[in-house]
Amino acid sequence: MPFARLASATTPTCHIGLGLAAVGRPGYINLGRDHDLPAGRSVEALRERTHELLDAAYAQGVRYFDVARSYGRSEEFLSDWLNTRPGLDDIVVGSKWGYTYTADWTTDAERHEVKDHSLATYGRQRAETAALLEDRLDLYQIHSLTPDSPALTDKELHATLAEAAATGVTVGFSTSGPAQADTIRAALAVTVDGEPLFRTVQSTYNVLETSAGPALAEAHDAGLTVIVKEAMANGRLAGEGAPDAVRGVAQAAGLGMDAVALAFVLLQPWVGVVLSGAATVNQLVSNLHAPVVDLDEERRAALTALVEEPGTYWQRRAQLPWH
Repeated sequence: MPFARLASATTPTCHIGLGLAAVGRPGYINLGRDHDLPAGRSVEALRERTHELLDAAYAQGVRYFDVARSYGRSEEFLSDWLNTRPGLDDIVVGSKWGYTYTADWTTDAERHEVKDHSLATYGRQRAETAALLEDRLDLYQIHSLTPDSPALTDKELHATLAEAAATGVTVGFSTSGPAQADTIRAALAVTVDGEPLFRTVQSTYNVLETSAGPALAEAHDAGLTVIVKEAMANGRLAGEGAPDAVRGVAQAAGLGMDAVALAFVLLQPWVGVVLSGAATVNQLVSNLHAPVVDLDEERRAALTALVEEPGTYWQRRAQLPWH
């Protein structure tokens, strides 16, 4: 598996990845984007910002990079960066299919992305991804599975994904919504010719939303690499609106609230990679201090007390505006 490259890495940041959702398109739901991104947010401005982040991340030991078909031009921006570094063979590249970007590079579109987990969409988007990333793609994930997704029961799709896996591309899935644990367990049961189909899972897990934890532990025990997204709850765990407990732990540790939020996730024994969604180099540098945050029992207890009921958490997330 390509994630073996991370297992052999020795930098403290090798288990922190960089996700490009926040910089691959002009609009996203992360808080604080008005201050984080260039005012114009042109294609070239965000391409430049993405490349700055990739340069900084790689220089500081980050080795996993995460994009998706629906993240605007994220695959294109990453491809441009990789094409100038043909000898770079120690990184892992993951992308996702199942959502189509529909905002046409605007921030006020009625719909920014459309979900479709059909075999036809997979075929179209796999070709689009291949045109940009070619043989640099290591991991291809179904984007945001939920318990009602047809991708969990579509045998023809499963067979097609197994064929892709046979060519060397790792097949994985991501999850979303209050029933993430149910989705993970359903996906673990998917097999092709008696063999498990999925080798990675990417789920939301953070101080406020921990409900997927037991299922992610089961996935890890079953041999899947666990990738955690939204470790800062789309900005709710950093900045002016962060909970007092997070602020207090950060002040005591002498580090940023973002580093504390990421450190909480890194402490989970089943975590393979936790994603930074940084939109600026300064944010990325702060995120990368997570491995040195000292979360003793008292500090961990203060953070654990912040957990929300999953339905409440996901309802609030759904209300976040696209900036």
